[in-house]
Amino acid sequence: MSINLKFTISYDGSSFLGSQKQPSKITVEDELLRAFKSINIDTKIVLSGRTDRDVHATGQVFNCFVPNYWEDFYKLKEILNKRLPNSIKIKDIVKVKDDFHSRFSAKKRIYRYIVTTKPTTPFNSKYITYIKNIDEPLLRSAIKEFIGVYDFLYFQKTGSQKEITKREIFSTKFYKYRDIYVFKFCANSYLRSQIRLMVGFLLAINDKKLNINDLKQQLNCEKSIFKTPISPNGLYLTKIIYR
Repeated sequence: MSINLKFTISYDGSSFLGSQKQPSKITVEDELLRAFKSINIDTKIVLSGRTDRDVHATGQVFNCFVPNYWEDFYKLKEILNKRLPNSIKIKDIVKVKDDFHSRFSAKKRIYRYIVTTKPTTPFNSKYITYIKNIDEPLLRSAIKEFIGVYDFLYFQKTGSQKEITKREIFSTKFYKYRDIYVFKFCANSYLRSQIRLMVGFLLAINDKKLNINDLKQQLNCEKSIFKTPISPNGLYLTKIIYR
């Protein structure tokens, strides 16, 4: 007999070539499976969604089935964390129904992208993006344009194979927290590199290279204007919301 468990984890994306298992590459999933196998649990992991190389997570979720004799979830968490590298940490484990699926049961996904106007150092350059100047009122106004249901055809990585490119963004926010600036997005799901392209576009508006009308044209698929995703190092998957 086995039980379905939901795990919430955080990880340093700079240590991996993405979250999802790939041939001949070190990924978050590889390390998780290795930790499970070290305690004789042979299972399959279902991530809530993939994150690319150098993208971090403070609230990634996955589920898997484990033998039902693992009833002490605190002990299981402690044992697995000892076997995982320091770049991955299991934060929480809860039992869920057998039909729970970390990806398909998810209703909302929250990401944050963080930037700073202070020059980065060797100790934080992997985790935040340096921007010379910030126009706070302009960015607070511009980021609201993303709210709603749009075809994000022109906000995905070149070469992506997604047939359905329509997504709904429920809320957005741009704010300052201490000495960093945060772009926050809450949506049902995202296309490959969508957030990095959205933030890149916003920062092009910030630098007066583009304007809000340009953004509206690209959102409405009238014209592809901006195609360069910003660096992944400032991007964090922060929360998955279920029913």
